[in-house]
Amino acid sequence: MAILIKPETKILVQGITGDFGGRHAKLSLDYGTQVVGGVTPGKGGQFFEHKEHRVPIFNSVHDAVAATGATVSVVFVPPPFAADAILEGVDAGLDLVVTITEGIPVRDMVRVKRAIAGRKTRLVGPNCPGLVTPGTGPNSHGGCRIGIAPGYIHKKGHVGVVSRSGTLTYEAVFQLTSKNIGQSTCVGIGGDPVNGTSHLDVIKMFNDDPETHGIILIGEIGGNAEVEAARWIKAHVKKPVAGFIAGATAPAGRRMGHAGAIVGGAEDTAAAKIAVFKECGIEVAVTPSDMADALLRAAKAKGVTLT
Repeated sequence: MAILIKPETKILVQGITGDFGGRHAKLSLDYGTQVVGGVTPGKGGQFFEHKEHRVPIFNSVHDAVAATGATVSVVFVPPPFAADAILEGVDAGLDLVVTITEGIPVRDMVRVKRAIAGRKTRLVGPNCPGLVTPGTGPNSHGGCRIGIAPGYIHKKGHVGVVSRSGTLTYEAVFQLTSKNIGQSTCVGIGGDPVNGTSHLDVIKMFNDDPETHGIILIGEIGGNAEVEAARWIKAHVKKPVAGFIAGATAPAGRRMGHAGAIVGGAEDTAAAKIAVFKECGIEVAVTPSDMADALLRAAKAKGVTLT
């Protein structure tokens, strides 16, 4: 099993005719992802062609859903228009909208959060690398890749990965695969201060998934999302969990890369979050290169086999 997406999930690409969206649509098609439609206003009736694939383009998400039965979209739309693109997916009744776009104004995202409250659509992102559920073919081909993550580093298996950082997600995945440890689903939730899905949301899904046997949680300075997740893990999760917090050397008040990565108080620091992780029984990776080994230590302590 997997969470959020499966190999048979039907995907729309909003912004498929743009350079960035088109490039990653091709990579997803190469991976075996069921990209069934694209959305670019004014270009409905055209096709996005790649190798043997001929993907129809629609003027709206509503039209695309009606024609293809897609349940998920990925947003590669420029920042000024991305919030409306997300809401178009919500209004069309999609199960999931994954937003890759970086630089969406915070005010726009506050509007989106208010609009989607109580609706069926889950938002992952913005400013995220997306999700990968690996397949069983060579280089995990035949899975579902949504976003910008390199599909070939993944391997089908039983470890769930959730992270605010894209590059650290890839690092954790590569370490696991190099040790012949596969992944169930890898989720990049994004580094913006206002996002759709939290660490805790994903941890709950991994905890409920019987095929996810271990979890890597990657966070960073800023906010209290990692602490919230850690407290819940302590109370509810029996599976081995390893964690890493980026930004240990960041000075207070300095934004470090992600818009949400800024130390505003004592509990926002890496040291404070690491202390909570340890208190909650999460095996802490000392450096990024230690993430897979930290999970193996946690698994050994609980008598769990991950391969």
